Amino acid sequence: MARVIAVANHKGGVGKTTTVLNLAAGLAEHKRRVLVIDLDPQECLSASMGVETPEAGLSIAEVLLGDVELESVIVEAGAVDVAPAGLDLAEAEPRLHAEPGGEVALREALTTSILRRYDFVILDAPPSLGLLVIEALTAARELVIPVQLEWLALRRLGAILRTVEKVQRRLNPKLVIAGIVPTMFDARLLHAKEVLDAIRAELPDIHIFEPIPRSVRFAESPIGGRSILEYAPGSPGAKAYRALAREVENDEQATKG
Repeated sequence: MARVIAVANHKGGVGKTTTVLNLAAGLAEHKRRVLVIDLDPQECLSASMGVETPEAGLSIAEVLLGDVELESVIVEAGAVDVAPAGLDLAEAEPRLHAEPGGEVALREALTTSILRRYDFVILDAPPSLGLLVIEALTAARELVIPVQLEWLALRRLGAILRTVEKVQRRLNPKLVIAGIVPTMFDARLLHAKEVLDAIRAELPDIHIFEPIPRSVRFAESPIGGRSILEYAPGSPGAKAYRALAREVENDEQATKG
Protein backbone atom coordinates (compact mmCIF):
# COMPACT_ATOMS: atom_id res chain seq x y z
CA MET A 1 0.00 0.00 0.00
CA ALA A 2 1.23 3.49 -0.84
CA ARG A 3 2.66 5.82 1.73
CA VAL A 4 0.69 9.07 1.53
CA ILE A 5 2.83 12.15 2.22
CA ALA A 6 1.55 15.71 2.39
CA VAL A 7 3.98 18.56 1.70
CA ALA A 8 2.60 21.69 3.29
CA ASN A 9 3.40 25.08 4.77
CA HIS A 10 1.00 27.96 5.23
CA LYS A 11 3.63 30.41 3.97
CA GLY A 12 4.17 30.72 0.23
CA GLY A 13 7.53 30.87 -1.52
CA VAL A 14 9.26 28.33 0.73
CA GLY A 15 9.99 25.73 -1.95
CA LYS A 16 6.98 23.53 -1.31
CA THR A 17 6.15 22.68 -4.92
CA THR A 18 9.84 22.37 -5.74
CA THR A 19 10.13 19.83 -2.94
CA VAL A 20 7.15 17.81 -4.21
CA LEU A 21 8.48 17.79 -7.77
CA ASN A 22 12.01 16.76 -6.90
CA LEU A 23 11.18 14.38 -4.07
CA ALA A 24 8.86 12.54 -6.46
CA ALA A 25 11.58 12.48 -9.13
CA GLY A 26 14.10 11.13 -6.65
CA LEU A 27 11.77 8.33 -5.59
CA ALA A 28 11.03 7.53 -9.25
CA GLU A 29 14.77 7.16 -9.89
CA HIS A 30 14.65 4.34 -7.37
CA LYS A 31 11.95 2.65 -9.46
CA ARG A 32 9.21 3.61 -7.02
CA ARG A 33 5.74 4.15 -8.45
CA VAL A 34 4.78 7.71 -7.57
CA LEU A 35 1.57 9.71 -7.87
CA VAL A 36 1.57 13.43 -7.09
CA ILE A 37 -1.67 15.31 -6.49
CA ASP A 38 -1.76 19.07 -7.12
CA LEU A 39 -4.08 20.70 -4.58
CA ASP A 40 -2.97 24.27 -5.30
CA PRO A 41 -5.37 26.37 -7.44
CA GLN A 42 -2.31 28.16 -8.86
CA GLU A 43 -1.43 24.89 -10.66
CA CYS A 44 2.31 25.41 -10.18
CA LEU A 45 3.09 21.73 -9.73
CA SER A 46 1.07 20.70 -12.79
CA ALA A 47 2.78 23.36 -14.91
CA SER A 48 6.22 22.41 -13.57
CA MET A 49 5.60 18.85 -14.73
CA GLY A 50 4.60 19.98 -18.21
CA VAL A 51 0.91 19.22 -17.71
CA GLU A 52 -1.43 21.65 -19.44
CA THR A 53 -4.51 23.07 -17.72
CA PRO A 54 -6.98 20.17 -17.69
CA GLU A 55 -10.20 20.25 -19.63
CA ALA A 56 -13.42 20.76 -17.68
CA GLY A 57 -14.15 17.76 -15.50
CA LEU A 58 -10.59 16.39 -15.60
CA SER A 59 -8.91 17.92 -12.56
CA ILE A 60 -8.64 17.09 -8.89
CA ALA A 61 -11.45 19.60 -8.25
CA GLU A 62 -14.07 17.28 -9.72
CA VAL A 63 -12.63 14.38 -7.74
CA LEU A 64 -13.01 16.28 -4.46
CA LEU A 65 -16.59 17.20 -5.36
CA GLY A 66 -17.39 13.56 -6.07
CA ASP A 67 -18.17 14.05 -9.76
CA VAL A 68 -15.46 11.70 -11.08
CA GLU A 69 -13.13 9.02 -9.76
CA LEU A 70 -9.47 9.83 -9.11
CA GLU A 71 -8.37 7.28 -11.71
CA SER A 72 -10.03 9.28 -14.48
CA VAL A 73 -7.93 12.45 -13.96
CA ILE A 74 -4.48 10.89 -13.55
CA VAL A 75 -2.04 11.57 -16.37
CA GLU A 76 1.53 10.44 -16.99
CA ALA A 77 4.30 13.01 -16.67
CA GLY A 78 7.46 11.11 -17.43
CA ALA A 79 8.32 8.67 -14.65
CA VAL A 80 5.75 10.18 -12.29
CA ASP A 81 1.95 10.29 -12.54
CA VAL A 82 0.02 13.43 -11.61
CA ALA A 83 -3.54 14.33 -10.73
CA PRO A 84 -3.48 17.96 -11.92
CA ALA A 85 -5.13 21.02 -10.49
CA GLY A 86 -7.54 23.02 -12.61
CA LEU A 87 -8.78 26.59 -12.68
CA ASP A 88 -11.96 25.42 -10.95
CA LEU A 89 -10.16 24.19 -7.84
CA ALA A 90 -10.54 27.55 -6.10
CA GLU A 91 -14.28 27.45 -6.82
CA ALA A 92 -14.53 23.92 -5.45
CA GLU A 93 -13.17 24.85 -2.02
CA PRO A 94 -16.23 26.82 -0.77
CA ARG A 95 -18.51 24.09 -2.12
CA LEU A 96 -16.62 21.54 -0.05
CA HIS A 97 -17.02 23.78 2.99
CA ALA A 98 -20.76 23.55 2.57
CA GLU A 99 -20.83 19.76 2.34
CA PRO A 100 -20.98 17.57 5.47
CA GLY A 101 -17.67 15.75 5.75
CA GLY A 102 -16.16 17.80 2.95
CA GLU A 103 -12.75 17.77 4.64
CA VAL A 104 -12.37 14.01 4.09
CA ALA A 105 -13.12 14.06 0.35
CA LEU A 106 -9.52 13.40 -0.69
CA ARG A 107 -9.05 10.62 1.84
CA GLU A 108 -12.15 8.92 0.46
CA ALA A 109 -10.90 9.40 -3.12
CA LEU A 110 -7.69 7.52 -2.32
CA THR A 111 -9.28 4.15 -2.79
CA THR A 112 -7.60 0.83 -2.07
CA SER A 113 -7.02 0.31 -5.79
CA ILE A 114 -5.14 3.60 -6.03
CA LEU A 115 -3.06 2.90 -2.93
CA ARG A 116 -2.11 -0.52 -4.26
CA ARG A 117 -1.07 0.90 -7.62
CA TYR A 118 1.59 3.22 -6.16
CA ASP A 119 4.41 3.13 -3.63
CA PHE A 120 4.08 6.83 -2.79
CA VAL A 121 1.30 9.39 -3.12
CA ILE A 122 2.59 12.92 -2.54
CA LEU A 123 0.15 15.78 -1.94
CA ASP A 124 1.10 19.35 -2.84
CA ALA A 125 -0.98 21.53 -0.51
CA PRO A 126 -1.57 25.23 -1.24
CA PRO A 127 0.07 27.99 0.83
CA SER A 128 -3.04 28.88 2.81
CA LEU A 129 -5.05 28.18 5.94
CA GLY A 130 -8.00 26.89 3.93
CA LEU A 131 -9.85 23.63 3.50
CA LEU A 132 -7.55 22.29 0.77
CA VAL A 133 -4.72 22.14 3.32
CA ILE A 134 -7.01 20.27 5.70
CA GLU A 135 -7.86 17.87 2.86
CA ALA A 136 -4.16 17.06 2.45
CA LEU A 137 -3.46 16.64 6.16
CA THR A 138 -6.56 14.49 6.65
CA ALA A 139 -5.65 12.18 3.77
CA ALA A 140 -1.93 11.84 4.60
CA ARG A 141 -0.09 9.54 6.96
CA GLU A 142 3.06 11.69 6.91
CA LEU A 143 3.81 15.40 6.64
CA VAL A 144 6.92 17.05 5.24
CA ILE A 145 7.25 20.78 5.95
CA PRO A 146 9.55 22.87 3.72
CA VAL A 147 10.83 25.98 5.51
CA GLN A 148 12.79 28.77 3.87
CA LEU A 149 15.79 29.72 5.98
CA GLU A 150 14.79 33.26 6.81
CA TRP A 151 13.34 34.67 9.99
CA LEU A 152 9.83 35.48 8.72
CA ALA A 153 9.40 31.95 7.41
CA LEU A 154 10.43 30.57 10.79
CA ARG A 155 7.82 32.75 12.54
CA ARG A 156 5.09 31.31 10.33
CA LEU A 157 6.12 27.73 11.08
CA GLY A 158 3.99 27.76 14.21
CA ALA A 159 0.83 28.16 12.14
CA ILE A 160 1.21 24.86 10.30
CA LEU A 161 2.21 23.08 13.53
CA ARG A 162 -0.95 24.31 15.27
CA THR A 163 -3.03 23.16 12.30
CA VAL A 164 -1.38 19.75 12.46
CA GLU A 165 -2.26 19.42 16.14
CA LYS A 166 -5.93 20.19 15.42
CA VAL A 167 -6.08 17.73 12.53
CA GLN A 168 -4.46 15.02 14.65
CA ARG A 169 -6.96 15.64 17.43
CA ARG A 170 -10.11 15.90 15.33
CA LEU A 171 -9.65 14.20 11.96
CA ASN A 172 -6.48 12.17 11.53
CA PRO A 173 -4.78 10.82 14.67
CA LYS A 174 -2.38 8.76 12.52
CA LEU A 175 -0.76 11.85 10.96
CA VAL A 176 2.93 12.18 11.87
CA ILE A 177 5.46 14.86 11.00
CA ALA A 178 8.17 13.12 8.99
CA GLY A 179 10.37 16.17 9.20
CA ILE A 180 11.21 19.72 8.19
CA VAL A 181 13.10 20.41 4.96
CA PRO A 182 15.18 23.62 5.23
CA THR A 183 15.19 25.21 1.78
CA MET A 184 17.09 27.96 -0.06
CA PHE A 185 20.12 27.48 2.17
CA ASP A 186 23.14 29.67 1.46
CA ALA A 187 26.06 28.58 3.62
CA ARG A 188 27.74 31.95 3.06
CA LEU A 189 24.98 33.77 4.96
CA LEU A 190 25.15 33.92 8.74
CA HIS A 191 21.40 34.59 8.87
CA ALA A 192 20.60 31.27 7.18
CA LYS A 193 22.77 29.38 9.66
CA GLU A 194 21.16 31.21 12.58
CA VAL A 195 17.66 30.33 11.40
CA LEU A 196 18.64 26.69 10.90
CA ASP A 197 20.11 26.58 14.42
CA ALA A 198 16.92 28.20 15.77
CA ILE A 199 14.72 25.55 14.11
CA ARG A 200 16.82 22.78 15.64
CA ALA A 201 16.75 24.41 19.07
CA GLU A 202 13.03 25.22 19.12
CA LEU A 203 11.85 21.90 17.66
CA PRO A 204 14.13 19.25 19.16
CA ASP A 205 11.52 16.50 18.76
CA ILE A 206 11.03 17.04 15.01
CA HIS A 207 13.45 15.57 12.50
CA ILE A 208 15.30 18.15 10.42
CA PHE A 209 16.38 16.94 6.98
CA GLU A 210 19.60 18.18 5.43
CA PRO A 211 19.21 21.70 3.93
CA ILE A 212 18.46 22.18 0.25
CA PRO A 213 20.89 24.74 -1.24
CA ARG A 214 19.71 27.88 -2.97
CA SER A 215 20.13 27.65 -6.76
CA VAL A 216 18.81 29.35 -9.88
CA ARG A 217 18.51 25.86 -11.39
CA PHE A 218 15.28 25.37 -9.44
CA ALA A 219 13.70 28.28 -11.27
CA GLU A 220 15.00 27.14 -14.65
CA SER A 221 14.09 23.44 -14.62
CA PRO A 222 10.25 23.76 -14.73
CA ILE A 223 10.46 25.69 -18.01
CA GLY A 224 10.93 22.39 -19.80
CA GLY A 225 8.61 20.47 -17.49
CA ARG A 226 11.53 18.76 -15.76
CA SER A 227 12.77 18.21 -12.24
CA ILE A 228 16.21 19.47 -11.29
CA LEU A 229 17.32 15.82 -11.26
CA GLU A 230 16.73 15.75 -15.01
CA TYR A 231 17.68 19.35 -15.82
CA ALA A 232 20.91 19.56 -13.83
CA PRO A 233 21.59 16.05 -12.52
CA GLY A 234 25.04 16.85 -11.17
CA SER A 235 24.09 20.06 -9.38
CA PRO A 236 24.14 20.44 -5.59
CA GLY A 237 20.36 20.85 -5.63
CA ALA A 238 19.85 17.56 -7.45
CA LYS A 239 22.19 15.80 -5.03
CA ALA A 240 20.32 17.27 -2.07
CA TYR A 241 16.94 16.08 -3.31
CA ARG A 242 18.31 12.63 -4.09
CA ALA A 243 19.51 12.48 -0.49
CA LEU A 244 16.08 13.59 0.73
CA ALA A 245 14.39 10.91 -1.38
CA ARG A 246 16.70 8.24 0.04
CA GLU A 247 15.98 9.34 3.59
CA VAL A 248 12.22 9.45 3.07
CA GLU A 249 12.25 6.09 1.33
CA ASN A 250 14.25 4.48 4.13
CA ASP A 251 12.17 5.88 6.99
CA GLU A 252 11.57 2.63 8.88
CA GLN A 253 9.05 4.16 11.30
CA ALA A 254 6.87 5.42 8.45
CA THR A 255 7.13 2.11 6.61
CA LYS A 256 5.96 0.22 9.69
CA GLY A 257 3.14 2.73 10.25
